[in-house]
Amino acid sequence: MNISCHYMGFDLSSPLIPGASPMVDDLDTVRQLEDAGAPMIIMHSIFEEQLLQEQLYINKSIEYPEESYGEAATYLPRPIEFRLGSDAYLRQIAAIKEKVDVPVIASLNGHTRGGWIKYAQLLQQAGADGLELNIYEMSLSVDRNGEQVERDALAIIKDVLATVKIPVAVKLSSFYSAPVHFAASIARAGAKAVVIFNRFYQADIDLENLSVQRNLKLSSSDELLVRLRWAAAMSTEVNCDLAITGGVHRATDAIKCIMVGASAVQIVSALLENGPDHLAELNRHLVEWMEAHEYTSLAQMRGCISLPRSAEPEAFERNNYMRILQGWTRADNPPNQYRG
Repeated sequence: MNISCHYMGFDLSSPLIPGASPMVDDLDTVRQLEDAGAPMIIMHSIFEEQLLQEQLYINKSIEYPEESYGEAATYLPRPIEFRLGSDAYLRQIAAIKEKVDVPVIASLNGHTRGGWIKYAQLLQQAGADGLELNIYEMSLSVDRNGEQVERDALAIIKDVLATVKIPVAVKLSSFYSAPVHFAASIARAGAKAVVIFNRFYQADIDLENLSVQRNLKLSSSDELLVRLRWAAAMSTEVNCDLAITGGVHRATDAIKCIMVGASAVQIVSALLENGPDHLAELNRHLVEWMEAHEYTSLAQMRGCISLPRSAEPEAFERNNYMRILQGWTRADNPPNQYRG
């Protein structure tokens, strides 16, 4: 059974890729992922704010006179607690490359044009085989419209592509107003892949303490649905590889991704919950399903339910929304017993 795929310019043994997560901080875990069938290792993002905070911390420490140090270190600013500092992150890239025989992809979440360019160069110099740009902007200005947000993001992507020689993927959020158009523009700029969609951890409100709560909740397969819809629409319109991330927990989830046109899928929550060996189980289930349904390769089923090839393209469009609402019945959906 051939489950190989082509993604970001690499020939991979499987489409099931461990996505960006803290698992890469431990070399033994990274090796376990490769042993379980990981065809690629994707680092978690390093943030420009993290790097700037570290620089400020170092500069501030140097500026204080030596005699004032003593027991007064508490008045020094402390860097934000990230998983790996900048130097450690760069060293980890080299360490992982020594440990595994698969491509190692660094991930960058920048904030300024100069930061994107500078740190992309550093990641390339550290030995990364590819780079995933984690594009994310909280546009809170009433004077800044969606067109400006996309234009500026595309300019940054072009700057990075002009700076590095390694292949670049761009991970997008689902909040762009015209995702297909934006993804197609990214592909035309030269990106090797578009990853849909970044999964954000939303803050909640603590009503008793009137404070913001930061809770980490892992994904579920339900979150895959919005990604399937947009991948189906993008697959024939975006001239680069597509990857889906967020909501892939079972082999059947991955199969759906391939059928709507994805070249690869990224898995995080399922591996955090079940451990690295779960990847081998997913690969095995993928092969078993394909054999049972008489598929001989991923290429044979890739894109078979993309928007242009679907027998019911309206299922991805506006008509489906109307049909679902009209088909709702109270008998099938009993009211919630809890009235909070």
